[in-house]
Amino acid sequence: MPDIRTYQVVVNHEEQYSVWATDRPLPLGWTSEGTSGTREECLTHIAEVWTDMRPRSVRQVQE
Repeated sequence: MPDIRTYQVVVNHEEQYSVWATDRPLPLGWTSEGTSGTREECLTHIAEVWTDMRPRSVRQVQE
């Protein structure tokens, strides 16, 4: 059975991204980034915008 749910891109305080079903409450510490669609569309968006996988706190120390 195909997945017909709508997903959203979520981000945490460390600027790490994930995909979350829109029909579920957001997990604590995560906010909607503004992008929604199929799971694949959300994953494609994340691949385009999340180019540095290091958490924000690590990037700040290393820069």
